[in-house]
Amino acid sequence: MKHSGKARKAALRLVLLSLVALGVLVAIGFLASVLGKVIVACIPILVALWFLFAAFTLYFFRDPEARVPPGTNLVLSPGHGKIDVMDTATERDFMGGECQRLSMFLSVIDVHVQNAPVTGKIAFFKHTPGRFLSALKTESATHNENVLLGFEASEPKGQKVGVRLIAGVLARRIVPFVQQGEEVTRGQRISLIQFGSRADVYLPLRAKVKVKLNDHVVGGETVLAEFE
Repeated sequence: MKHSGKARKAALRLVLLSLVALGVLVAIGFLASVLGKVIVACIPILVALWFLFAAFTLYFFRDPEARVPPGTNLVLSPGHGKIDVMDTATERDFMGGECQRLSMFLSVIDVHVQNAPVTGKIAFFKHTPGRFLSALKTESATHNENVLLGFEASEPKGQKVGVRLIAGVLARRIVPFVQQGEEVTRGQRISLIQFGSRADVYLPLRAKVKVKLNDHVVGGETVLAEFE
């Protein structure tokens, strides 16, 4: 007879679909049961790892108040780290030519908030994209992403200090807190570099350097140099 069996086919289709749905639900339930047991068993480890991560993150992003030393004509360290390069360099963008360079390596365990080296104005700001070489390599200053901040000191008026913040393999984000034209005070927070990095300080040739190679310096506290 015409159309015979169509109802049965429709019923079988629904039965088959319901069977597939049941199979999916059973599979999900089985996986949830197995994975649930694994997750429950791993909860103590996951919680311990989270606490370790939280503790490290809070430690890494610590932001101590700088104990700014008294005095005039002083240039303070902008970062926390070790002086591993002291030489003469050519910085044309802000310093306009030959100058003294003090370069410091900021390890993962150092404070990564930077401080203004002098009281004055942010007269220059330049972001340069680049690579992400290890900050242990001094050539990272040339090839890596960096931000150059140029300070015009108010004491003595007009003296220039350049600070180049350099990204590293892990430190792939430089977060400036200041803008060009902004007035800053010595020791004020100016930026954050995340997870291991480098900072170069450019000084006039006549500035009297007060630190030695391999000295550990503290941002906003250690006197790097003095203007004469």
